[in-house]
Amino acid sequence: MESVNDFVTQVSAVTDVEVRKLWHDPMELFTRAIQPVLWLLLFGEVMAHVRGLGGDQVGYLDFLAPGILAQSVLFAAIFYGIAAIWERDLGILQRYLVSPAPRVAIVMGKALSSTVRSLAQAVVVYAVAFAVGSDLSFAPLHLAGVLLLIAIGSGLFSTFSLIIACIVKTRERFMGIGQVLTMPIFFASNAIYPIALMPHWLQIVSRLNPLTYEVDALRALMLRGGEPVLGFAVDFAVLIVTLGVVVAVAARLLPRMAA
Repeated sequence: MESVNDFVTQVSAVTDVEVRKLWHDPMELFTRAIQPVLWLLLFGEVMAHVRGLGGDQVGYLDFLAPGILAQSVLFAAIFYGIAAIWERDLGILQRYLVSPAPRVAIVMGKALSSTVRSLAQAVVVYAVAFAVGSDLSFAPLHLAGVLLLIAIGSGLFSTFSLIIACIVKTRERFMGIGQVLTMPIFFASNAIYPIALMPHWLQIVSRLNPLTYEVDALRALMLRGGEPVLGFAVDFAVLIVTLGVVVAVAARLLPRMAA
């Protein structure tokens, strides 16, 4: 039990350091909020007039809102590795590595802190979606499920970002690779159109994309009367297993960045 408490304390310490950085730069939250607003107000309003995009049971703005929330989580988390490279250049990462905290605790602390950014995005998406008339569910259990999905998704993609940073090691290379990866992950998912409308090869890619499972579960929890297409058990299982894999890989690669 004591070792578990120590681990939790170490994760919390790393998380606290990361959240303090955000506290001193709140403008980052404001600038990141602009993108989901534009997607919902401009793209959503235009594409809502295209029949069949949202499916037979929901309007397109209802269909789009969970996808934009997942997109916001992805975009906020995927460039998290740049901060890790910056910390390496300042010597902060090396201090983390020589501390008693295990590498898994460091990785999980950073993953958990990225959730704070994503939660701020969620407030914006909910507010805009409500303003444009989306049929949102505010049931406590549904909101708790959304928070859990945001935490898992944010942790997953920020840790994936950390893996990329450990491999490329420079900000310039990371920016190039991050931009290359972000849009395919987003568009090869069910965030802005149903899987059924995709060509067969893209449906296969979408089923291999963890963002698809996050969107599927978010869509069922955020909308009143929503049901997951793939099933909650499948959605959460894929996300949790993938998160475990990327955390293990990132913990193993982290010393490589500091070398």
